[in-house]
Amino acid sequence: MYCYFRSGGGLLVYSDSNPPKRTLTADGQETKKKKVVVLGSGWGGYSFLSYLNNPNYDVQVVSPRNFFLFTPLLPSVTNGTVEARSIVEPIRGLMRKKGFEYTEAECVKIDASNKKILCRSKDASKDAKEFNMDYDILVVAVGAKPNTFNTPGVEENAHFLKEAEDALKIRQSVINSFERASLPDLTEEERKKILHFVVVGGGPTGVEFSAELHDFLVEDVAKIYPKVQEFTRITLLEAGDHILNMFDKRITAFAEEKFQRDGIDLKTKNMVVGVTADEISTKEIATGKIVSEPYGMVVWSTGIGIRPVIKEFMHQIGQGQRRVLATDEWLRVEGCDSVYALGDTATINQRRVMEDIAAIFSKADKGETGTLNKKEFKSVVKDICQRYPQVELYLKKKKLRNIANLLKSANGDDTEVNIETFKQALSEVDTQMKNLPATAQVASQQGKYLAKCFNKMEKCEKKPEGPLRFRGEGRHRFQPFRYRHFGSFAPLGGEQTAAELPGDWVSIGHSSQWLWYSVYASKLVSWRTRSLVVSDWVRRFIFGRDSSSI
Repeated sequence: MYCYFRSGGGLLVYSDSNPPKRTLTADGQETKKKKVVVLGSGWGGYSFLSYLNNPNYDVQVVSPRNFFLFTPLLPSVTNGTVEARSIVEPIRGLMRKKGFEYTEAECVKIDASNKKILCRSKDASKDAKEFNMDYDILVVAVGAKPNTFNTPGVEENAHFLKEAEDALKIRQSVINSFERASLPDLTEEERKKILHFVVVGGGPTGVEFSAELHDFLVEDVAKIYPKVQEFTRITLLEAGDHILNMFDKRITAFAEEKFQRDGIDLKTKNMVVGVTADEISTKEIATGKIVSEPYGMVVWSTGIGIRPVIKEFMHQIGQGQRRVLATDEWLRVEGCDSVYALGDTATINQRRVMEDIAAIFSKADKGETGTLNKKEFKSVVKDICQRYPQVELYLKKKKLRNIANLLKSANGDDTEVNIETFKQALSEVDTQMKNLPATAQVASQQGKYLAKCFNKMEKCEKKPEGPLRFRGEGRHRFQPFRYRHFGSFAPLGGEQTAAELPGDWVSIGHSSQWLWYSVYASKLVSWRTRSLVVSDWVRRFIFGRDSSSI
């Protein structure tokens, strides 16, 4: 806002640097913009901000991290294959482009009843500032923290692999381990202890880190530290029966066989019960026997846990008994219409078909005859499939073309269906309900989906495009969120990768590694990061990995 004053024949301009943000309605009236506060700059938050382009929102981003981190390449940072700066994208560039505002701070409390958040500046000293921020709409995308399962000593002695700082600490610790093991006058036992690397968790992150570390030992350490290479050892601990248990069994079997050939000590059915500064203790699940052995470095990768601010918020809104924040199919936090949550922070609490079966039947039975004819049934078929994704999954499992075939198989003909037949046909549909995985792919798609909903909010308020409200009147504003799985990769080292792609297609080997390179390069969020990562890969092929401890 600018004000002009004439003084002595001159012109004085006064600028209000923080004017209230307003926009014009269709009839030319000025209205205040809704304030959207976004917590987090990870996959969900960054995707939401990238696709949001509705001028009717005043957007404020709050995050202790002023960059977006491409987390799938974190294991590559730990051994010098890729530099940390190559996989981060400063968030202020996006803020400037979009006209959004950014505050480097951490949200420490959410007050949903008063639509306020309490933030603390990113200052490690006692002078850290705390301040309140109002919102009209809150988008929570703060991610999750590593889950230690309250195992003694993990927080104090183990490394995690969630942030860029974690990867750099691991990289420095690995190099320092080799430098210490190279000191004179050490015994063989001391060198073996220092160079014993333990990875806890047989999921994608733990497996990929183990593979990256093994490649570093074989391809680089043999040249740089030839006198101590023989003392190196990698142990991968997994409490379950197999590693990569979320992948196809063919991938799991190949990965386990390859790790055994590579000399990685794979121990399944072993649960960590304690970590000290020098030893890690495990319990064999089959026998209950507890074994302790010395180590040089432990990397903990056993899943994710909820952040304290979200845990407190869940207690505040009556979700204290849940393991993770629950949202509806439109990513709204249950019990808070003005709060949305996405990514690892939350899970969609998908509604069961059988909970609404009577309401669905009643909505379709327009003539109130107690039966559904073909026309009445067809009027709700599309809405049922849109509202309840488990229906499509069940049809796919049973190899049925559509829900009409399901009803026909239950009724014996395709004339009319009563409520009992309707219930019988859909009785097993809810068995296909599954929680979405806590992956970058899910969070990114949720951010894009929510941004598109916000972009057409005003349009859909007047003309809803979602499915029928079976327990109310009219339609939902938007289509529910649908996750589309584009595949998963598991790099196994030695320029070999396992790929699990849609259509039950599994590919393992060197060709999949090149597919991994191309897909990950394309998914980086800017040409800057793409060029940096590709140049890092080329540098590694020509010169080897960087072995400096910085």
